[in-house]
Amino acid sequence: MRTRQDIEALERKILAPFAMKSADSGDRMYKEPTHPVRTCYQRDRDRIVHSEAFRKLEYKTQVFTILEGDYYRTRLTHTIEVAQIGRTIGRNLMLNEDLIEAIALAHDLGHPPFGHAGEDALDSILKEAKLKGFNHNKHSFEILTRLEKRYPDFDGLNLTREVLNGILKHKTSYDLPETTKEFFDEGTTLEAQVVDLADSLAYLNHDIDDGLTSGCITENDLTESSLWQKALTRIGGTANFTNRDMLKYQVVKALIDMQIKDLLEFTDAKLNKLAFQSAEEVKNYRKDVVAFSPQMAEERRFLQNLLNQKLYHHYRVVRMTSKAKRILADLFAVYVKEPHQLPPQVYSRAKKYTKSQKYEIICNYIASMTDRYALEEHKKFFNPYALV
Repeated sequence: MRTRQDIEALERKILAPFAMKSADSGDRMYKEPTHPVRTCYQRDRDRIVHSEAFRKLEYKTQVFTILEGDYYRTRLTHTIEVAQIGRTIGRNLMLNEDLIEAIALAHDLGHPPFGHAGEDALDSILKEAKLKGFNHNKHSFEILTRLEKRYPDFDGLNLTREVLNGILKHKTSYDLPETTKEFFDEGTTLEAQVVDLADSLAYLNHDIDDGLTSGCITENDLTESSLWQKALTRIGGTANFTNRDMLKYQVVKALIDMQIKDLLEFTDAKLNKLAFQSAEEVKNYRKDVVAFSPQMAEERRFLQNLLNQKLYHHYRVVRMTSKAKRILADLFAVYVKEPHQLPPQVYSRAKKYTKSQKYEIICNYIASMTDRYALEEHKKFFNPYALV
């Protein structure tokens, strides 16, 4: 039988010098005995998968709400895609795949219902009340360190420093890094950087897939993109496909493959030049190492801008996001006016709360909702014929 010590010894043999080794992980917030057969990052991954917040990702959506159909990505399917892409990149760069997977599986736990529309709604509500706005990275951190309650000796999941830091400082064009005093002076691992790029890569390509499926964009909308044209050329052009779904599947597959290969080649060249000898050197470097080549980065930006214009501003998407914001604003207003409509385990009847505490409780409660639950809750308050 292979023990934890065997796995840690194997990591030292097969991982790159700059990879984060499980045996070198920083302390958890609360001391715990090590596990006989699982490394610290494997335990983190398993705790995340068994969390309530992770299960709810199945019914939290991305661009298209749950009512639009079963095909479109949810937060859960997106998270699985990020983990899969991240592990592929990590394996080829000889990084710690377990750490990558743990960060990837937890990176979106803090998202409220209705994707970025929901986040924008909560952020606006809090700022209008002169309070600090909503950031889903910070909320993911709060879930993992405070709000999940599965263990008798501590709140949260008591994850390792590297996982928590990677989640808190996760950054893409959609995700703004946050920090706390505990992690202010601590750089991120290469594994965390891989998740950042895997998330960005997954977003771009699955939004194309979902956008084409929905009819909100067409192939003609993307023809100005050189990256799109390269992917078409790679699969032999449109003439080879009478089935438009098959064309979509193959061109998206080609897009993902091209970007991953570019990222691996460019990052590998940077790593050879920088010649890091430890994960600590990477953390102290404080600059992004995992990256696309300048040409690929520019082609990705152009394609992303096309999506911004054609998909995210499509009238159907604008209607969905506007409705989602109204639903969350309505719910927040109801709970603020009469917080005793919240469950007693959420809003204690025996305590007195300040304004900021009340808003935080309501924000956390709404952020924990799935799309489906938010819609049902809204119906109870605003449909006179709905049963409470």
